Amino acid sequence: MEKINGIIDVLINKGLIINDHLELQGLKSGTTDGILYTILLKNVPTYVIKIDHPEIITSTEEFLLAYKNVTLLPDVFYTDNKKEFIIYSYIHGETHYNRGSKLQWMNILTKTLFNNYEKVDKDTPWGRINGIHRNSWSDFNQSSFESAKMNIGKLLPSEDHKRVELLVNRLKTYHDQEEKYYLHGDTGVHNFVYFSNELKGVIDPSPLIGPKIYDFTYAFCSSPDSLDVNTLFSSFSLWDGNASFTKERLLDEVVFQLYTRIGVCIKVHPHDLNGYMEAWKEWRKYLPSNLY
Repeated sequence: MEKINGIIDVLINKGLIINDHLELQGLKSGTTDGILYTILLKNVPTYVIKIDHPEIITSTEEFLLAYKNVTLLPDVFYTDNKKEFIIYSYIHGETHYNRGSKLQWMNILTKTLFNNYEKVDKDTPWGRINGIHRNSWSDFNQSSFESAKMNIGKLLPSEDHKRVELLVNRLKTYHDQEEKYYLHGDTGVHNFVYFSNELKGVIDPSPLIGPKIYDFTYAFCSSPDSLDVNTLFSSFSLWDGNASFTKERLLDEVVFQLYTRIGVCIKVHPHDLNGYMEAWKEWRKYLPSNLY
């Protein structure tokens, strides 16, 4: 509490906020190490303070500033020189729940966020800004496959694991010439803010250098509801450059993302597991069938 009080004193002394009916409320920080507080001014949530490691604060600030014209993202209000904390605008609503239809919020994401992603220099390393860099996107996928396979284990038959590995190899043909984009990197319902059953904001970037399709399929697979091809193709019809994607390519990307999502779900969102396993029964038919 001493640290947050010191931050508030700094903000007041710099004239960035006024100590008039000012309140603080703690927020859940999800799976990250960060600590979050909401600043309420006259009982109205107005700002979020995020305290975290300097590399996390730096990457968060850089991403939000790079996409400051994207209305779904919060506005940066202040970052301290030591990059120990950042303050950004509060987006009213809740994460996870009362989302409305997946088609509706996928359409908003596609038009407002994904279609505004920017390419990065070809020499920029693939992978997490604050994580392990990869020589190729195929290396990133291979690592994701191995991690998911370990988490899933015998929950899926060995044949499915083998067929997914074939799929990873097939995806290499798409990714060899893939252009690099500056991605949010964690576009799931846990980071989407909804109000009155409508998507209003996207929070907590975990910036990633990767193909633009990654964030799209991650968002689509981030909840077990409406994991059907009609929802997929309808939302993807709004994607800039969708003509360059074959139906097979899109299905391949989604099946692999769903597989990795099951692996994450087992560890982090076990309450969703049954829904994902039901969806897998349908999506596994798109896996390569030739094992030999």
